[in-house]
Amino acid sequence: MIEFADKGHRLFKTGQDCLIVCGQKLSRLMVLLSTTSIVSKMRVFFFLNVVASKNTDSCAKNAPIGSSIHCRVRMSGKPCGAIESITLFTLNLTHFMKRLLVLLYGVVAYCVFFGTFLYMIGFVGNIFVPKSIDGELQVPLLEAIVVNAGLLSLFAVQHSVMARPAFKRWWAQFVPESMERSTFVLLASICLLALAYFWQPMGGVVWAVENGALAATLTGVSLLGWGIVLVATFMINHFDLFGLRQVWLYFQGKKYEHIPFRLPLFYKYVRHPLYLGFIIAFWAAPVMTFTHLFFAVMTTGYILVAIQLEEGDLVTLYGDKYRNYKKWAPMLIPSFKKLSRRAESAKMESEKAESQAPIY
Repeated sequence: MIEFADKGHRLFKTGQDCLIVCGQKLSRLMVLLSTTSIVSKMRVFFFLNVVASKNTDSCAKNAPIGSSIHCRVRMSGKPCGAIESITLFTLNLTHFMKRLLVLLYGVVAYCVFFGTFLYMIGFVGNIFVPKSIDGELQVPLLEAIVVNAGLLSLFAVQHSVMARPAFKRWWAQFVPESMERSTFVLLASICLLALAYFWQPMGGVVWAVENGALAATLTGVSLLGWGIVLVATFMINHFDLFGLRQVWLYFQGKKYEHIPFRLPLFYKYVRHPLYLGFIIAFWAAPVMTFTHLFFAVMTTGYILVAIQLEEGDLVTLYGDKYRNYKKWAPMLIPSFKKLSRRAESAKMESEKAESQAPIY
């Protein structure tokens, strides 16, 4: 029999059926006792598997993983002075494994996404990848157009439908909320990989820049567009956008909360810098083939549609905050005249507030 006592001298005992910690019965847990012997100064670890009674408190199932209690220990047959310190860790093993698997799923989905993101940079820019967007016509032109349009439409439908709140509510019947975003990211990545694999080059050249410096500049601008995309994701919360925050919070036993409305650097100039980055990346090409032009036109059209759908959801989520934001912030192209009027308006409101403030 081992007895635990905290600083308030409340006893916690290991019984035959369960371990009671702070009044909560844990269904299945592992107790890690890390002790330091005064005599040997060596760390000793004791592992105890405890199976609780069937009547398990539901609140214990959602207890944070790795919660610790610093306490003193008294063991039968050993003097109290033999133990210098002890930390008790409780892990609900069944739920720990579930949370760990969800976390690993989110990490794998993120790795697939990031690999896909890097591949698409090479695919669109015709660099570093075995198969890129351009090439000679391999099948009849009409067939190539139908295949490519179908691949782009598949991604557009998946990306737009699965992002809608109504679909998420229906989808929650099959996929836990903690895994919903990671599943969305994983399926979107699979659609992009399928696009890259089955893409059919259509040949033809719309323009070709022969000046080496100008061609290198356009390539640099395209890469800058991809950089804007990546940086913009970190400004709003990269890990929430791609599902890692959700699975990490679930692993910790914490409830997910939406990111509050805020306007980091790029978002003070345009409402959708991420989409702007994509447009720059797709259109800044030293050699614009008919294939690349088809891709750029289709994706730009989808972006314009996706913005309307996304902003409807953002208005529902943030209300007047987002409606006011739409009034002064351009959608894609920065308007410094409009921004200067907004700055003047903000300054006038600030001065008005100061003039109305009481003087002490």
